[in-house]
Amino acid sequence: MTNAIRILGLDPGLRRTGWGVIVIEGARLSHVAHGVIAPKESLSLSERLLVLFEGVCAIVAAHSPDEAAIEETFVTANGSSTLKLGHARAAAMIAPARAGLLVAEYSAKSVKKAVVGTGAADKTQVAFMIARLLPTAGDPTADAADALAVAIAHAHARRARSWGTAA
Repeated sequence: MTNAIRILGLDPGLRRTGWGVIVIEGARLSHVAHGVIAPKESLSLSERLLVLFEGVCAIVAAHSPDEAAIEETFVTANGSSTLKLGHARAAAMIAPARAGLLVAEYSAKSVKKAVVGTGAADKTQVAFMIARLLPTAGDPTADAADALAVAIAHAHARRARSWGTAA
């Protein structure tokens, strides 16, 4: 019997950062918790980043994950938006790293492929598969569903590595 590994998945955003915690034990995935950190839009950039950082720190403290995974920044034509998303991603990454956790990074395409089977899946398809793979998660928001998908992608990737298969 393998040991259970608790994984924190993060879907970073300046307006809403989705988070989800799952446990993988062998081939079995279990839902632990999920939610969204949503700083007030009236706050300054630095204050919003602090809310994100402190929120992820609180989640790490409350759920004691063994590892974390985060979605990579989606580069848009709007450089300012991409840069702000990068700031949010950094704030979300530092919290688990500060706690000594491995923080793996996955592209949106690889997350969708791991969960839905195609990298071109839309948010509705991801949410549908999260409901099937983690039925006790209920009906999470799109941001929380995406974060749970990141955690599942990491679970699959670590399983593939432990079986010696190429990722």
